[in-house]
Amino acid sequence: PARTVLIYRNGDRFFPGRRFLVTPRRFPTFEALLDEVTQALHTPLAVRNLYTPRHGRGVAGLGDLRDGGQYVAAGSERLRKLDYLNQGKKEPRGTRKGLQSRHRCPAVLPLSHGCGNAGSSRALGCFSCSVFRNGDLLSPPFPLELPRRIPLEWDTLLATLTEKAELGSGAVSKLCRLDGTPVCGGEELENGQHYVAVGKEEYKALPYWELLVPQE
Repeated sequence: PARTVLIYRNGDRFFPGRRFLVTPRRFPTFEALLDEVTQALHTPLAVRNLYTPRHGRGVAGLGDLRDGGQYVAAGSERLRKLDYLNQGKKEPRGTRKGLQSRHRCPAVLPLSHGCGNAGSSRALGCFSCSVFRNGDLLSPPFPLELPRRIPLEWDTLLATLTEKAELGSGAVSKLCRLDGTPVCGGEELENGQHYVAVGKEEYKALPYWELLVPQE
């Protein structure tokens, strides 16, 4: 029978989930579904496991999926315990926490290092930057805003960039400065700066700033 399931990315607090219609014709095997989930969710690693978000039970095959069920897609890594079912929901206005968030910045965002020591991180404030697409002089830069106190892995940030950039070459594999030097981790990002999202291809040195950013 046809079943509709909602699948989240492992460890990604920002991803609201994506729905899949599972039918025997479209997905004759469980591996075929996992391959489709990998491409649709733009995960940095191939999806090889599905887990239930509350209890972390593994899905052994298509027969374990239930209509309307929610699952978390992961590679070979362990399931990261997050409140997947409630992420993205806003707190009702008028609550104490909601009133506080209207009067001040929601504090800091530590980003885990992408190369070298994975444990090093630096607390960033209300972080916002603009990102160009590598080799694209027709599309304006898109904003990247990460305003909350949430530990975000570098691979997860690249996955978020992949979803936003929609590069023709595929997933975003690195983030570069305008001079082409790569950014190795979140602690190197600077608020208000411009960067270039690059896939598997080489960085293309083009006048992104001069042509795509309106000059005063």
